[in-house]
Amino acid sequence: MEFKDYKPKSFWQRPEGVTGAIFGGALLLGGGFLLYTFLPILIGLAANTFYLLIMVLAIAALLYMVFDPKMRNLVWYGYKSVMRWITGLFVQIDPIGILKSYVDDLKDNLRKMNRQIGSLRGQMHKLKEVIVNNQRQIQSNLNLASKAKETNKKAQMILKSRKAGRLKESNLRLEDLYKKMEVLYRVLTKMYENSEILLEDVKDQVMVKEQERKAILASHSAMKSARNIISGNADKKYMFDMALEAIAEDVSQKVGEMERFMDMSSNFMDSVDLQNGVFEEEGLKMLEKWEKEGVSLILGDEKTHLLEQANDEAEELDINQPIKTRVKEPNHKNQYDSFFD
Repeated sequence: MEFKDYKPKSFWQRPEGVTGAIFGGALLLGGGFLLYTFLPILIGLAANTFYLLIMVLAIAALLYMVFDPKMRNLVWYGYKSVMRWITGLFVQIDPIGILKSYVDDLKDNLRKMNRQIGSLRGQMHKLKEVIVNNQRQIQSNLNLASKAKETNKKAQMILKSRKAGRLKESNLRLEDLYKKMEVLYRVLTKMYENSEILLEDVKDQVMVKEQERKAILASHSAMKSARNIISGNADKKYMFDMALEAIAEDVSQKVGEMERFMDMSSNFMDSVDLQNGVFEEEGLKMLEKWEKEGVSLILGDEKTHLLEQANDEAEELDINQPIKTRVKEPNHKNQYDSFFD
């Protein structure tokens, strides 16, 4: 995702929007109650010219705030700032703090993914052994059937031929399962590699932008922001925070994709019973559905290439090869630098 594609959430879609809605509703209800309670007193005061003049001025000031765009924006900015401050007492809304929590999530997911890759590798080794043993038994039964035919032992020939046929059918299903496991393995390992880079990029952004944000906050003031709002100029702190929020949104989606794929692959692996050579079709359907879905946020165009590799007989997968540790190159460009251009 590029920064230009990011659509910032409206105030009401944010956590402080919920606080603002509650406070706004309470203010309206409280104001209505007070007006109803003190209406007789206000009517009595309106009989006095001096008090009537004060009430007219108060109403005029209120109407000015409602109809003047600059004043309305200023009041709205102040209201949002107060709601954000109140919400921040209970909920993490600081963009740097949110990114730090995603760094922890990424680290945790990478540990889980590493274990899952190891578990999948073990299952693939076992499945390969089952397939190879079945092939040996197929050949052995075919040899016995051939000898039985030569010695005119028809019953023995039929028995061994049928057993070889059943093993062939079993192997066809197991080989198809192995191919699906190969897709899982290729995707998990590539997702692991790309997520390592994602983690490093986010950590770098947090380290650098935390210092930059502190400098901005040190030179920032509510009055300066208010003047920018009134004059219609973009506020530096607002634009900086919006870029951080765009990064947090992108990382959130990628972390979510990681977790969904790990859940799906875990369910798929749990449905496989290698000892009895059976597996649930639902697990295969889930994987096939993922294969047909759109471009992956983490894998990008690599998803199509990985699926092509898995379905290419000439592309042999070496599951004994260790997972590559992606080392950041000296000229590596952080994928989120452009968000602050």
